[in-house]
Amino acid sequence: MKNDVVAHFLDGRLVKGTSLDVAPNRPKCHVKTNESMVEVELAKLKALFFVRDIDGDREYSESLTADPADMRLRGAKGIEVTFHDGERFVGLTNRFPPNRPFFFVLPIDAKSNNIRVLVNRFAVETIKEHVPAGLEG
Repeated sequence: MKNDVVAHFLDGRLVKGTSLDVAPNRPKCHVKTNESMVEVELAKLKALFFVRDIDGDREYSESLTADPADMRLRGAKGIEVTFHDGERFVGLTNRFPPNRPFFFVLPIDAKSNNIRVLVNRFAVETIKEHVPAGLEG
């Protein structure tokens, strides 16, 4: 299945395109841009964002509130990931704490441009449990 992705490298570079071969247990994947095929070493990434729209919407503000009817909440744990560069991402994961070098997180906002994010644990400053707003108590 073809995925639109945005690769955020540890050095700040971005590569946008499509990929067919992403797996957290493989050391590399390939991203086809408009110009070329780029081999991406996962260890050099901060994260790989699987997106709905490659360009996104800079005006959209991610919600930190979970919809209690969202089926993605079943069996998932809310987490807050803070990367070394200061970016913070609130989402859902099936395993907390993650026990592998790369792990998937779903955005807490079901309307986010991000569908899921493959996080490089090496790029993470902190990971903590996060009870999504709207689900406290």
